[in-house]
Amino acid sequence: MFFLFKYIDDIVGKGFEWYTILEMMVYQMAVSVPMALPLATLLSSIMTFGSMGENYELVAIKSAGISLQRAMRPLLVIIIVLSISSFYFSDYMLPKVNAKYYSLLYDIRNKKLSFLIKPGVFNNSIPNYAIRVDRKGEVNPDSLFGIMIYNHNTSNNIPEIILAEKGRMIKTDDGNTMLIKLIDGVRYVEQSANNANIYNPRQIFTRMRFEETEVKLDFSSFSSFDRTDEGAFKSGAPMLNLKGLQKRVDTLNIERDSLGKVIRRFAGGYYKQNQYVKGYTKIEVKPLDIQDNILNNLPVKDHTAIISNAIDMTQSVLNAVNFRLPEADTFEKEITKSKIEYQRKFTLAVSCMLLFFIGAPLGAIIRKGGLGLPVVIAVVFFLIYHIVSSVAEKSIKEGSLDSGVGMWMAIIVLTPIGIFLTYKATVDSALFDIDAYKQLILNFLKKYNPFKSKK
Repeated sequence: MFFLFKYIDDIVGKGFEWYTILEMMVYQMAVSVPMALPLATLLSSIMTFGSMGENYELVAIKSAGISLQRAMRPLLVIIIVLSISSFYFSDYMLPKVNAKYYSLLYDIRNKKLSFLIKPGVFNNSIPNYAIRVDRKGEVNPDSLFGIMIYNHNTSNNIPEIILAEKGRMIKTDDGNTMLIKLIDGVRYVEQSANNANIYNPRQIFTRMRFEETEVKLDFSSFSSFDRTDEGAFKSGAPMLNLKGLQKRVDTLNIERDSLGKVIRRFAGGYYKQNQYVKGYTKIEVKPLDIQDNILNNLPVKDHTAIISNAIDMTQSVLNAVNFRLPEADTFEKEITKSKIEYQRKFTLAVSCMLLFFIGAPLGAIIRKGGLGLPVVIAVVFFLIYHIVSSVAEKSIKEGSLDSGVGMWMAIIVLTPIGIFLTYKATVDSALFDIDAYKQLILNFLKKYNPFKSKK
């Protein structure tokens, strides 16, 4: 549903085949596994142990001398297998799926509109044309009213303008050409001064009225859906496995360091003393010892020129460094993205185990199965996990948090909660028992009631 809400405008109205949309959704399912799998583990564990507690199956297990930890062992084995499988999935399958998904998404986003012309909006999807209509026919959508066409495919680079009261779109059988039959309109053509490129104040402007004419539009780009090579997307961080990410980080570090050396070498040339006569003379000159302002050691008549030259050189250094800074920031951001994806492959596997140790004790404590209370509690804990992960990941990208700590922040926060809930479920604590809290409040009021009469 998130995929449909986000990309519905990129898919609808572009003439895609049903299997292309289905392929896109299948890829999105795989891409959503890192978000869906931990939530599924949490919800299923709460529902399983909640149903066992509601049907007094946990009571029967404990009465037989089997502890909760021992009852969790079979499911723990399954969760370990699931966690290991999720790690290999994120390391081997997910990069390939991401490459296919993003390449297909790129093609879908860049496929031009075939039939969709929105009223009141200029449509630039057809090469060399800009089309705007006031409204479309209610019964026949191919009928257009209030048509304005800008034709940029002219020899003098001055667009030709066509206005028409109404018209109709007709597509040829081969699908490569679209005819727009125009009725009751005018064509405006402006020509350049002359062919010799000499200025002439008398411009040539032609206005031609017509009762009926037609405009041919090239629709060959709409007849087929060309797929981009997936190799063009395989260099991104989400499309690499652990080995590829490590290699990418090393490569980016080398390129960043090389850029830093270039900047330092360029800037350093302005701050070093030039020794033009070194090696060409045997005359030894004692180095000048400068104790005060350097200008005091130079001729007064040259001060203005020296200061102006220093300002120009400083500005040159600043311009050179500022020109290179965006490139350095790009390297830094790509390194950060690679480190995030590297850690994400491990956090997915560990988060499944952690949320199991939260969900199973919670189900044993609340003793409610089904899709009611377990869903609410699962969503609450998953939101905590997701919010902490998102905030930490954003902090990593902003440079305020280390990638190793930030990607594990949600697990660090929720681990004590999992330990606490496991302990409470082991000792049969009434953590979510409303009656127990009522009795506790009543006992407190009986003991510390200020209105109680003193004898």
